[in-house]
Amino acid sequence: MPESLVLTEKHDGVTVVTLNRPEALNALSAALRGALVQTLSTLADDPGTEVIVLTGAGRAFTVGLDLKELGGETDPGRITSSVDLSNAMAALPQPVIGAVNGFAITGGFELALMCDFLFASPAAKFADTHARVGVVPGWGLSQRLPRLIGINRAKELSLTGNYLDADQALAWGLVNRIVPADELLNTAVAVARDICSTEPVTRAEILRIMDAGWGTTLDQGLALEQTASRAHEVRADQVAARRAGIQNRGRDQSGGQP
Repeated sequence: MPESLVLTEKHDGVTVVTLNRPEALNALSAALRGALVQTLSTLADDPGTEVIVLTGAGRAFTVGLDLKELGGETDPGRITSSVDLSNAMAALPQPVIGAVNGFAITGGFELALMCDFLFASPAAKFADTHARVGVVPGWGLSQRLPRLIGINRAKELSLTGNYLDADQALAWGLVNRIVPADELLNTAVAVARDICSTEPVTRAEILRIMDAGWGTTLDQGLALEQTASRAHEVRADQVAARRAGIQNRGRDQSGGQP
């Protein structure tokens, strides 16, 4: 029986989703895209999944759309989903951590940019080769990348198609941290569990207003925050009940300081 194109593994509120086409560097064939869309749609409604970690099997996160399919060299077969992958990612209510283990190229770069934040192994490499293939981005790269690393740097990457290594990606603010390859997934899961330990309704609202405000002006974003803050009233007894846990965690993370 063939192995699934998308693997899932659950860890106490965290679901690791692995693109599993390593022999093709996880190229996003029609079948893989359909399987990933179906997986994400299922997880969107899964109460046991509070955070998703997205990664790839083998040497790549994903090298993007399958160029053999696009070029007519191979048959894509039956399309298993009519939902666009970018729409499936956008519909997720849970935060998504990208664990970029290797190549994230073009459509794979776009998929990485759809994540809420990224960790990378030293082997991670990013590239936007849309201009070399002759395809205009359609999953948001031309808009998300400049907002993350600056318009001039984004133009350099997209107009040349040159590769960006993990160290430069960290220096430019594309990834949050570089983690040794054998620790990448465990680190992402550990941070995901930290997210799970926060108050879920508040967490979801903070994620919502951050995403909504990202595409607006500062004034509009501040107004959005004020509206959400007023609607999300917290009782004094709730604050008191959580205070000890917050203080203990602070002491643990600051070496015993209050």
